[in-house]
Amino acid sequence: MKRVRLSEQMESELEEAARISGESVSSIIRRAVQDRCRLILGNRLDARVIDVAGTIQSKGGLARRSGRAFAESLLQRRGDSS
Repeated sequence: MKRVRLSEQMESELEEAARISGESVSSIIRRAVQDRCRLILGNRLDARVIDVAGTIQSKGGLARRSGRAFAESLLQRRGDSS
């Protein structure tokens, strides 16, 4: 369980929003945290390029396997072991 300190104004706004929406204060806080985390994590470079990394075809040369190596590097940094 996490605890956060809110200013009096923020707490008042939160309680009013809960009253108007019919949601619990906890529900509003959880959804706000989830939305913010998704926004931050979704903007990571690896998340934005993983679908296209390694998809360009070429005749070879020094860059023959760079796409695969780049994708694997991103996955390793993200913690995936695929």
